[in-house]
Amino acid sequence: MREQIEGFPVVMELPVVWGEMDSFGHVNNIVYFRYFESARITYFERIGYLETIKTTGVGPILASTCCNFKKALTFPDKIYVGAKISEMSEDRFRMQYRIVSEKLGKIAAEGDGWIVSFNYREGRKAPVPPEIRARIEALEERSFT
Repeated sequence: MREQIEGFPVVMELPVVWGEMDSFGHVNNIVYFRYFESARITYFERIGYLETIKTTGVGPILASTCCNFKKALTFPDKIYVGAKISEMSEDRFRMQYRIVSEKLGKIAAEGDGWIVSFNYREGRKAPVPPEIRARIEALEERSFT
């Protein structure tokens, strides 16, 4: 199962909680986006992006997101949620996600999101800060040119 999450530098382990299921007996679709969000914020914490907001006013804002549901998750289970950055331009990057179910031994969902670098003080997009770009490249072990 670990090979299904290889290539994702940030991986979270989360329990599937009973209250996440809906009346159809599986985890509700909106919860998958919460799993993605948890992985995204963990990634941002690892690269110090949330601290950058405090000092410069520049930080990430989610512009779009999607999910491809592959297998229904149910309680009880343990999942692994991976996040990685696959593309980056001057003011945005694409983050990809993968959810792997321990119980099923399979990929339960994959998705992505476009994150824009945003100057919260000025209310407009901004270039990805150079130190954040460098930390992303170090974490991903590749250059985005």
